[in-house]
Amino acid sequence: MKSSSLVRLLPLLALPAGLCAAIDPYPLYGDHRIKFPDVPGYYTLKCDFHIHTIFSDGKVWPNMRVEEAVREGLDAIAITDHLEWNPHRADVPFSDQNRSYDIAVKAIEGRPLIVLRAAEITRRMPPEKDEPGHLNALFLQDANKLKQDDVVDVLREAKRQGAFVTWNHPSWLRQTPDGIARVTPLHQRLLEENLIQGIEVVNSNEYSAESLQIALDRNLAIVGCSDIHAPIEWFYPGEESPHRPITFVFAKEKTETALKEALLARRTVVWWKNSLIGRADNLLPLLQASITAKSEGYEWETSTFSYLPKTTVLNVRLYNATDAAFILRNISGYGMHNQTDIFILPAHGNIPLQFKLLQKLPEAVLKLEVLNALTAPDKHAVVEFAVSARPDDPAAVKKDRSP
Repeated sequence: MKSSSLVRLLPLLALPAGLCAAIDPYPLYGDHRIKFPDVPGYYTLKCDFHIHTIFSDGKVWPNMRVEEAVREGLDAIAITDHLEWNPHRADVPFSDQNRSYDIAVKAIEGRPLIVLRAAEITRRMPPEKDEPGHLNALFLQDANKLKQDDVVDVLREAKRQGAFVTWNHPSWLRQTPDGIARVTPLHQRLLEENLIQGIEVVNSNEYSAESLQIALDRNLAIVGCSDIHAPIEWFYPGEESPHRPITFVFAKEKTETALKEALLARRTVVWWKNSLIGRADNLLPLLQASITAKSEGYEWETSTFSYLPKTTVLNVRLYNATDAAFILRNISGYGMHNQTDIFILPAHGNIPLQFKLLQKLPEAVLKLEVLNALTAPDKHAVVEFAVSARPDDPAAVKKDRSP
């Protein structure tokens, strides 16, 4: 961040709840809304389920979290202040653990944002103590009732309130020095009792392949969150990532009820840095809605050179409707004439491709591996397009054949 921008921002951090709502704290920057398409049958909700405020160990007021989310076009956030860790309590005294939620809800009046009542259960991990680490409880009715000593009792209370619980940063180096997420006997017990329904495969700048495998093996929702404590602008955009890590949730409506139903159905995909991570049945529809292919005919049909023979090189243009730049590998079985087998489809851009079909076909099946889209550890998503060779054919625009 430029120092001049930081100077403009700092006075806003101390403003009380009612004064920030109408102020754009980032007037010098352009459109920061995250843009990804909806998928057939569902809205693509952009969500951050792990953020902090001054009511635990965060550095901003709850209504600033609302301003940041609205600015980025998010659909839902959960303010997950710690239950057991409140270092600012001497300066911001409070007795109600729901206070940060109440302030945020007031700030969203008339605005297209869902704020979930939530809390972070903040415990240790083996071998230091037989506890499960940190967990977020979303969709709470009253966070105060989670202030109990025994963590199992806490999670049972969350379940009674209808909460959706995620296991936070299982590979966090402070609690897991080797960075390997593992299911301990206590976690196994909690999973068997259905007290945990999701797991963070991404937290801030960390990705855990082991957490992704746990999600797949244990049927947990795949979640990615910022876990932001400072102003979001201090970290995003940054050198490593231009956006916060978020969870796409595929919901039937833009409501809290539909959001919860989608999470319980495990319809999620994580966007982190320039990568998408999710189960194939969730990730492939998003990729199919994001990437389109259009035939521009055989090279000899479109060339301005009259002496060009009737080639069998097919021109195709790929389009990208998202903020992600896709890294693609051609595995179609056709050689490429104007690219190597690995190339980049820029965000909100398009590129011309030439495929050497070796014969004039009425239709070509293009098969592309998306190297920055994971469906499992070290397994990349694959999309297919059946492209008509006639550029004037309406069907040439796109026919998805993704497995």
